[in-house]
Amino acid sequence: MLMQTQTAHSARAWPSHRTIWRWHFYAGLIAIPFILWLATTGAIYLFRPQIEAWLDRPYDHLELTGARASVEAQVLAALKAIPGANLHFYQLSTTPQSAVQIIVGRGAAEYRVYVHPQTTRVLRIVNEDSRPMTVVFHLHGELLMGDRGSRIVELAASWAIVMIASGLFLWWPRGGKGLGGILYPRFQQGQRIFWRDLHAVTGVWVSGLAIFLLLTGLPWASNWGKYLAEIRSLTHTSGNPDWTSGSDAEAAARLARVPMNMPGMHSHGGAVAGAVPSYAGIDRIVAAVTPLHLAWPTLVAPPLVSGGPWTAKSDAQNRTLRTSLQLDSSGAIIRREDFAQQQWVDRLVETGVAAHEGQLFGLANQMLGLFTAICLITLSVSAVVLWWRRRPPKVLGAPVYLAPEKPLAFSFVLVLVLFCVYLPLLGVSILVVKLAELFVLRNISATRKWLGLTSA
Repeated sequence: MLMQTQTAHSARAWPSHRTIWRWHFYAGLIAIPFILWLATTGAIYLFRPQIEAWLDRPYDHLELTGARASVEAQVLAALKAIPGANLHFYQLSTTPQSAVQIIVGRGAAEYRVYVHPQTTRVLRIVNEDSRPMTVVFHLHGELLMGDRGSRIVELAASWAIVMIASGLFLWWPRGGKGLGGILYPRFQQGQRIFWRDLHAVTGVWVSGLAIFLLLTGLPWASNWGKYLAEIRSLTHTSGNPDWTSGSDAEAAARLARVPMNMPGMHSHGGAVAGAVPSYAGIDRIVAAVTPLHLAWPTLVAPPLVSGGPWTAKSDAQNRTLRTSLQLDSSGAIIRREDFAQQQWVDRLVETGVAAHEGQLFGLANQMLGLFTAICLITLSVSAVVLWWRRRPPKVLGAPVYLAPEKPLAFSFVLVLVLFCVYLPLLGVSILVVKLAELFVLRNISATRKWLGLTSA
């Protein structure tokens, strides 16, 4: 009996090289258009601080003479410019010569109002969703399609991880001599070898960075973000996460900033027609927060209920520098939470998010992210060139299907299950693809031949 069990185990094996190649090919077919998109938009977003500073330069060098208006007067000027709005955040000025930036909300829409700090004249109004880097952010994570686009990007990212993992399996040296084609491309052995080496070597050098970026981008995805919320619940992680997962969650977060039961507000949170909510006391709050020098930008938010605490927080992209405060109406700090005081799940996610955005360790982080984006574009372009050069006429060019000679090894099944548990959309899509192949695609002769599903 023992011998029969050992024989049964030895009869199992990992998929053949050709099978992994087929999965690598189809994963690339799904992921490469999105990798090009994500790499390009992500490379732009890496430099958000520099780009936004350049865009705001006309409002950061004002000629100021005389005393500044009160903070409350600045806020009221911003609210008057957007009828029916309420204060979401007052942003502390970058420099003494900078315009005051005040974020106000009306329903699920937010507006950034630039106010002259002395005259309270409104210099500019921009919808937060129309700011260039916000547009790039939503292009990158949602294809400007809301939560539906977020799920598409999450699915593409999941297949990109499969593509990279299967690529590393194919790259793994097997009895070759030398490091040419493994760690550096061979330039003098013809175009076919050059493109193959460029693809393989770029892939191996960028694989770790690429997988890191793909995994750290998942918390923003609407579907995986809900998955993460369950993990936070299971690990008894308290408090609200400092990130939003998808447009619906972002809209809900904006609506939650509507103050209730405050003077000048309806019971449902909207502003009374012709009235302006009272924000008396905001001058004391700003005066108390300013000397703390929280990491820029520092945002002050009013109480959400009458008599409730004011909040102030650093909204720095390097989330490890963030601090959140609660203050009473006199400006005294009731509660302070720094990054180190957050629970481990949130610290782990936020550190990854900061690195993903290129802000964890300054310019070096940005350049490392740019290097990764360029390598991913190179990887994708070289893959398309390789496919085009090798593709037989009138077929897609996928490696021809080989019927498995042995059942799959338990270790491979375990790896596959772990992938599908960690990436639920991947698991669902694999099931859909397999069912479509078995019951539809194989039964259509032309499709079977074009996809390379005919056994060889």
